[in-house]
Amino acid sequence: MDNALSSGISRGKSDELVEAEGGGSSTGSTTLSRKSSRRMSPKNTHIRKARSAQLKVEVDEVSSGVALSRASSASLGLSFSFTGFTLPPDEISDTKPFSDDDIPEDIEPGTHKPKFQTEPTLPLYLKFKDVTYKVVIKGLTTSQEKDILKGITGSVNPGEVLALMGPSGSGKTSLLNLLGARTSQSINDGSITYNDLPYSKFLKSRIGFVTQDDVLFAHLTVKETLTYAARLKLPNTLTREQKEQRALDVIVELGLERCQDTMIGGSFVRGVSGGERKRVCIGNEILINPSLLFLDEPTSGLDSTTALRIVQMLHDIAEAGKTVVTTIHQPSSRLFHKFDKLILLGKAEFLLDLANGNMNDISVPSELKDKVHMGNSEAETCNGKPSAAVVQEQYLVEAYETRVAETEKKKLMVPIPLDKDLKSKVCSQKRQWGASWLEQFFILFSRGFKERRHDYFSWLRITQVLSTAIILGLLWWQSDSSNPKGLQDQAGLLFFIAVFWGFFPVFTAIFTFPQERAMLAKERASDMYRLSAYFLARTTSDLPLDLVLPVLFLLVVYFMAGLRLSPGPFFLSILTVFLCIVAAQGLGLAIGATLMDLKRATTLASVTVMTFMLAGGFFVKKVPIFISWIRYLSFNYHTYKLLLKVQYEHITPSINGIRIDSGFNEVAALIAMVFGYRLLAYLSLRRMKLQPGA
Repeated sequence: MDNALSSGISRGKSDELVEAEGGGSSTGSTTLSRKSSRRMSPKNTHIRKARSAQLKVEVDEVSSGVALSRASSASLGLSFSFTGFTLPPDEISDTKPFSDDDIPEDIEPGTHKPKFQTEPTLPLYLKFKDVTYKVVIKGLTTSQEKDILKGITGSVNPGEVLALMGPSGSGKTSLLNLLGARTSQSINDGSITYNDLPYSKFLKSRIGFVTQDDVLFAHLTVKETLTYAARLKLPNTLTREQKEQRALDVIVELGLERCQDTMIGGSFVRGVSGGERKRVCIGNEILINPSLLFLDEPTSGLDSTTALRIVQMLHDIAEAGKTVVTTIHQPSSRLFHKFDKLILLGKAEFLLDLANGNMNDISVPSELKDKVHMGNSEAETCNGKPSAAVVQEQYLVEAYETRVAETEKKKLMVPIPLDKDLKSKVCSQKRQWGASWLEQFFILFSRGFKERRHDYFSWLRITQVLSTAIILGLLWWQSDSSNPKGLQDQAGLLFFIAVFWGFFPVFTAIFTFPQERAMLAKERASDMYRLSAYFLARTTSDLPLDLVLPVLFLLVVYFMAGLRLSPGPFFLSILTVFLCIVAAQGLGLAIGATLMDLKRATTLASVTVMTFMLAGGFFVKKVPIFISWIRYLSFNYHTYKLLLKVQYEHITPSINGIRIDSGFNEVAALIAMVFGYRLLAYLSLRRMKLQPGA
């Protein structure tokens, strides 16, 4: 075989699996067979893994897909199989160029890396048969149904790593989300079973899911991130010390000791490296000792060495008795030999080029060429290669139907080797919480406070507030309220304070839930905490932080402007502004949670705040009766009236046509807004479908 490039895939203890792909100027072949140990020429590259199995190649069209699996695996839906091509005996080699020992470890020199958790876990056998998934694409006038997956079949057992491989848009993430029950839309046809039983809420705490995007809090350290996750996820039968020790054990297992006190970081915050971030994400999921672990492209964006380390980690996790399913994009040969099973989706290299008829720069198996020549000459394209239709109909479909389809689908019918008690656990509808409601609240409160204190006390925000306060103090420097003109000037200052501390919190709170949606969806999908505990902790952890900047603001403005110099009015002014802030935050939270879209939310908030400001009683004295009710919905109006009462109740009964009364109605209205807006935000989050059973 002159000028040929061959590649081999072999696996075996007593037997080996060999795949050889050859190509020359006019001939070539694809070979997959089970052979005894033989020799391969030095020109060939060879990947070998020591596990006895049979290797099959199946090509499925979703469009089209290919599955490489061991004997226990199943073919993808409309699959096609290549078998029967063998290499000459003298070209099969026993060499082993790659070894697990060659993989570098990212741990301190001289330290021993412990194995992953080997405590007993519920074994989960995942099977999926004839899975079909469609989505509806809505247009302006019509909607169109599009096939994403069609007839996908396969299985993976404890101790195995199944890789879903294919280019972007081939359906890898869609299939992974369906298998992990992370999509609100169910499959259109087929079945997905866990220990031969359908999905139940019990599995939420037994399944780990690592998303493609690293969803982490930027201002928490690696140790804090894993510790908070351990305290929320691990069973409540463990003490706090035991949970924190588990987090430290995972840090050691993942080789994160050197960066455990480093912040995670983000777009504008320097933190850990990309590989370390990915390992933190994996650590978040393996804390609970999951039975089934899903990962969406864990090696994307990483260098080859880091990617190899991640895949080796998955291999170690599987060896501890876990079932691992991962998507991967363009793996190297060193990564490829780490997988026990492989499903190829879409167009990928030689086999998938063959399945899709992309034959311009590759040669085809002689068996296929013989089939084409035995047919008719019209089956060839202009360049002398078989067309896509010929490849699929005359070769791939026939090979699949005659050699693979029935055998593989029968294997899915074989009962799993588990007793009834273990199987019945999958059917349990009881959700398992790692902490009580009160514990969840305090843990989330502490985590939220640590995360957001950096934003609240950023120099940009402090400069913004203090510079505004100084400008106001200079403009209203020692204003005199003893005369009508000075009184009017001070009333304008009080109205600006009411508007500023109504506008500022609304546009800060709008971003809360849309920005944390990915985190909330991920953590709620694994039953990490109750939504009510999260919501209350999220909205109350901001309150101590919300009090600091208003106090600094009023300390500057109040005394520079010469407002009523007495302890009572000063503290009542602070309390009034604080009540306005909390009410305005509630409006921002409600708008953000209802729309979950920042553009639409900011547009609606701008119109609402402007309306409240205009109806606040300063610009328009006589409002038409048919629209005068708007002012009673405005927190600016109620805050303005309370500030006027605090400053001038001893001077005049009314200012600018606004009557100063007891202030009870204004306080009651603001308190009603505080709770009413937050209730609306909570109900909006409850309606948001994060994932089935959330």
